[in-house]
Amino acid sequence: MTTTPRIALVTGANQGIGLQIASDLAKAGLTVLLASRNPDRGEAAAQTLEGDVHPIQLDVTDGASIRAAVEEVESRFGRLDILINNAAISRANGQESETMESYIQRSRATLIPVEEVRAVWETNVFGVLAVTQAFVPLLRKSDDARIVNVSSGLGSLTVNAAPHPYRATFNPGYGASKTALNAITLAFAIDLEDEGIKVNAVTPGFTKTALNNYEGTDTVEQGAAEAVRVALLGRDGPTGTFTGWQNETVPW
Repeated sequence: MTTTPRIALVTGANQGIGLQIASDLAKAGLTVLLASRNPDRGEAAAQTLEGDVHPIQLDVTDGASIRAAVEEVESRFGRLDILINNAAISRANGQESETMESYIQRSRATLIPVEEVRAVWETNVFGVLAVTQAFVPLLRKSDDARIVNVSSGLGSLTVNAAPHPYRATFNPGYGASKTALNAITLAFAIDLEDEGIKVNAVTPGFTKTALNNYEGTDTVEQGAAEAVRVALLGRDGPTGTFTGWQNETVPW
């Protein structure tokens, strides 16, 4: 008797933590849908991974792209077991090589342009909301579905209410977008609880990625670990949680 591999879709998976999550899930024997806004980059990234990996074009800020991705998944696979909302941006001005110090100073609440805040939230908050709503019908076709939202410890209001080394990084853009993402995570967890669909948020820690100009202290392997762990939890796993490295509970 053969068992059909579980199907997982990872957004923003052509680089960084998303690519590592996709790699780890593929190594665990899952069918992985590597979603990327740029199809060429997604195709190139998928070719670097071992296992059953399929690139798929998905721009989380574009309704037509989301609908096309849902249609493609439905026609090719018929269902979705795991949705990992990883796609995120930290700034919207194209300054990819901007230092963290420069970013922290110019994105303070009194300085950050409202237009930039809107752009960051469009991906990190509204993009997650739109993608999740669109894929819920396919998740309902799974006998053990779950949603994992990649958040950040910077989104914790409890943590940022007290002094800590990275407190100045909390701003109306990226930081507050992750606070909103946590709220959306909890809202979906409450809404889908009776259907048995698990919804959780995870923080990857201060991972060295393009989001922070590669100034992070943790590796992408470390950054991906909690998302992968939560994605692979069994049927008795929790819902409505916010956790970090090795199942450490993070306060909302």
